Amino acid sequence: MVHTYLESNNIISSLGLNSMDTLKGMLTGKSGITVCRDRGLSGKDFPVSLIDWEQVEGRSEDLVNPNEYTRFEKIALLSIQDALSRSHIDPAAPGTALILSTTKGNVELLGEPGGFGRDRLSLWRSADLIARYFGVTSRPLVISNACISGVVAMIMAQRMIRSGKFDQVVVLGADVVSRFIVSGFQSFLSLSDQPCRPFDELRDGLTLGEAAATVIISRRPGEVELTEGAITNDANHISGPSRTGEGLLLAIRQTLVGRKDVDLISAHGTATVYNDEMESIAISRAGLETVPVNSLKGYVGHTLGAAGIVESIVNLEAMKQDLLVPTKGYSSPGVSGNINVVEQTGQKQVDTMLKIASGFGGCNAAALFEKRV
Repeated sequence: MVHTYLESNNIISSLGLNSMDTLKGMLTGKSGITVCRDRGLSGKDFPVSLIDWEQVEGRSEDLVNPNEYTRFEKIALLSIQDALSRSHIDPAAPGTALILSTTKGNVELLGEPGGFGRDRLSLWRSADLIARYFGVTSRPLVISNACISGVVAMIMAQRMIRSGKFDQVVVLGADVVSRFIVSGFQSFLSLSDQPCRPFDELRDGLTLGEAAATVIISRRPGEVELTEGAITNDANHISGPSRTGEGLLLAIRQTLVGRKDVDLISAHGTATVYNDEMESIAISRAGLETVPVNSLKGYVGHTLGAAGIVESIVNLEAMKQDLLVPTKGYSSPGVSGNINVVEQTGQKQVDTMLKIASGFGGCNAAALFEKRV
């Protein structure tokens, strides 16, 4: 069996430009969600989690030819650059691969091209530019599978290494909030007028967010191993999740293969009525009712293609300190499934974490991480 470990990481979010700032913000109860009055994004005010673009532009000055890259590409490059600086890998070395996880990429260029060609609307084009920037010689892989993209990307990285074709994979998840994305979720009536409240009885919709997150997965032994993962699809509906949790339950069972020794579940927890209900049912049916469960979307919103990676990194960094990150916005149970929602920062030995995600089209994914040091 080929083992796959998480070597280094980075998060660029509304709480900071690195993983530790994002984690510290969450542990102190800080939220990056604010009221947005930018009429370029929406005709009305709405809560959203936005990156500090002035800081990003400042950091971007160190990039080679920064004006040649879009906002989406800049945070991607900066995130990878930071993660690489704390790793042992040479991205140009044979055996290195790059995976880009995103749901929308440069979709904002549809409205404001900003001097960029229409080819930049193609996700493969951004992935190719990012790979070339770091000298990655293999063809980059793009994962765009709705909200499970980030979790799928990590699972695919593990499979690529286990295949023997690669020694390490740079996994990047990124999405930027744009008018296209905001109007799309508004048309579904899925955005809340208040910061989201995952699993709470008063939840009424999600909060959007933007982020970039990188995790480098390799054969080199480290503190945390990605031990198993599964991807399923129940084909329930183009946007609505299953009411019974069948698809997610199958992904969980395939990932755990009968195991019950899970110390934490990092849920998708979008705070929409049906997603949280479905997740609670799947968790309960899997026999994991007593396992602590958290959702981090009350801090940074739903970061789409970056979500699975952002949430995994935060919880894994907390896991190294045996800490539980609470579910911001949660106060009283609002789901029928019997689950143990984390309500406050706590000290607990956490050796295993199950990350789950669900998305449009009935897609589901689960990944198991284990502490090794």
